[in-house]
Amino acid sequence: METTATMPKMKTHSGTAKRFRLTGTGKVMRRRANRGHLFEKKSSRLTRRLYGEVTLAPSDVKEIKKLLGK
Repeated sequence: METTATMPKMKTHSGTAKRFRLTGTGKVMRRRANRGHLFEKKSSRLTRRLYGEVTLAPSDVKEIKKLLGK
């Protein structure tokens, strides 16, 4: 039997996978900063503004997609 040498599979960077997600159209979404803790000091107006996800800056997309294995 003859075996063909194949490239090893790309592994997803697990730290990146926890922080970013891809939409169906291929956009990379990220969480906003300053939403982790210490909310007493932050105004409600600020924390509301930081809700939800936003698209990643275009300059960073290529590198993040590579780390996600896409």
